[in-house]
Amino acid sequence: MKSVCVYCGSNMGGQPVYSERAALLGRRLARESLRLVYGGGNVGLMGIVANAVLDAGGEVIGVIPQQLSDWEVAHRGVTSLEIVGSMHERKQRMSELSDAFIALPGGFGTLDEIFEMLTWRQLGINDKPCAFLDIDGFYTPLMAMIDRMVEQRFLHPDQRRDLWHGESIDDMLGWMSSYTPVEASKWIDAKRRQALKP
Repeated sequence: MKSVCVYCGSNMGGQPVYSERAALLGRRLARESLRLVYGGGNVGLMGIVANAVLDAGGEVIGVIPQQLSDWEVAHRGVTSLEIVGSMHERKQRMSELSDAFIALPGGFGTLDEIFEMLTWRQLGINDKPCAFLDIDGFYTPLMAMIDRMVEQRFLHPDQRRDLWHGESIDDMLGWMSSYTPVEASKWIDAKRRQALKP
């Protein structure tokens, strides 16, 4: 594992602990010589984690759509800043550059990005680990919703186990470094699916 993608809010959030833990993660990535790949912004938690990596001597690659760059939210001090044409290109490029994906607290964009990577894992498009680094219980309700998907047979239990959720940066990085992707089928009722084939 050489590069880690971090998805997080372009706002700071309502609790100081979000910024504190984002900075801690950034420093830890730099200490582990893990390159940060992120959305290229200089605002919110995005700016916090990028600056923490840079201040600790680490490498940061930002990927940002032209529109957001035009809005002057691009971080011009990162190691490398790639400006792409669209959000779709951004997600594709960040995936190409990264060996693993972490979601810190954020909004629609953060969830969109991490869930697309989880979907790609589910479909076998990539075999890279995805983790939710929880801060102050932020993602606990979301994990309950994912468990509900399993309970109601919309998500295979093994695919639920294929994502990591917790508070410890040490545990998360350890899990990522030894990650083995599950081989669970997208289809929960394989026999029923077979029976429905024409």
